[in-house]
Amino acid sequence: MKTKVCIIGGGPAGLMMSQILDAKGIENVILERQSIHYVNQRIRAGVLEAGTIEMLNDYGLGERMAKEGHLHDGVAIAWQGYDQFLIDTKKHTGKQMMAYGQTAITEDLYEKRQAAGAHIVEEAVNVQPHDVKTGSPYVTYEKDGGTHRIDCDFVAGCDGFHGVCRQTIPSDVIKTFERVYPFGWLGIMSQTPPLEEVMYARHERGFALASQRSPMLSRYYVQVPNSDTVEDWSDDRFWGELKARFPTHIAEQIVTGPSIEKSIAPLRSFVAEPMRYGSMFLVGDAAHIVPPTGAKGLNLAFSDVFYLTRALEQHYHKNDNSYIESYSEMALRRVWGSVRLSWWLTRLLHLFPNETPFEKRIRENEFDRLFRSQIAQKNLADEYVGLPFEG
Repeated sequence: MKTKVCIIGGGPAGLMMSQILDAKGIENVILERQSIHYVNQRIRAGVLEAGTIEMLNDYGLGERMAKEGHLHDGVAIAWQGYDQFLIDTKKHTGKQMMAYGQTAITEDLYEKRQAAGAHIVEEAVNVQPHDVKTGSPYVTYEKDGGTHRIDCDFVAGCDGFHGVCRQTIPSDVIKTFERVYPFGWLGIMSQTPPLEEVMYARHERGFALASQRSPMLSRYYVQVPNSDTVEDWSDDRFWGELKARFPTHIAEQIVTGPSIEKSIAPLRSFVAEPMRYGSMFLVGDAAHIVPPTGAKGLNLAFSDVFYLTRALEQHYHKNDNSYIESYSEMALRRVWGSVRLSWWLTRLLHLFPNETPFEKRIRENEFDRLFRSQIAQKNLADEYVGLPFEG
């Protein structure tokens, strides 16, 4: 088989890559290790930056989002001992964000890709890129008892943190940067009406988050030690702990119900450099992981997709490789900006074990400045809603 771009990974980043490349007339194939049904069942976050909303609308993926998504004006913060307030992205930037689950985005993308006759190979195992430092890379995979080969011009590694593409880059070329946090997020999803705004809570018991998926689908989180397991937390224990971390008037608004999904996500910051190796590009979680504080994961993957699809369009339609040459540098500027923001919000809003009295006072002073300063709130709103893509 021959194609122009072989996309390894059929999650949201790989599917969005395929959707945009197809719109630009650039032939592509997607290889996905799991079944499409399995991918569509993954539960992921779903707060979209303004730029992500625009991308989805531009490429025919806005209809269901407009019906089921929930526009909101930023993020509210309830810090123990302070009045609740809103980081108002609409006021400070003129832009809104959207609560719309990543699971729904994946379903929408698969529906569009399959309707367009996209070449998607599901349950492709032992996927391996070859000769990516040459001008003639190829990818092999196994399916139905046979080994198959795809010759291509470029490989897009959208295969996640544990995928093969980043591991293909020699150890003397790639550099990695990582911080693992000493806690995780215990999250549940329930078929209950969410709060009006996405809200962070900081309490002496720890961090909590109230988020949204749809008018009748809520997502809530509480900070827990890394040693905890899902089995340690009954629904009743979770709801009691969640409400204890919010102000009383907010806790009274939280509608409880049986969990339809419950999981614990460890928190880490991770970046791999460079994001290009010869004819292969890293996209999304293959290159970077951010804590969910700040809701940057999916949005950051889509910004990589924007930069890479633009680079490939310039290559094929204008014989211009300048964006290909600058892809890694340009994408990493946005990556490190989002990593810094997510790290800062995580440090600000969570309870850290073994925190010194000095560190505690510094963090409290940082929040006090954010609470009182419109300039600080505008700076956070600019980054939270998503900075413009580089030209």
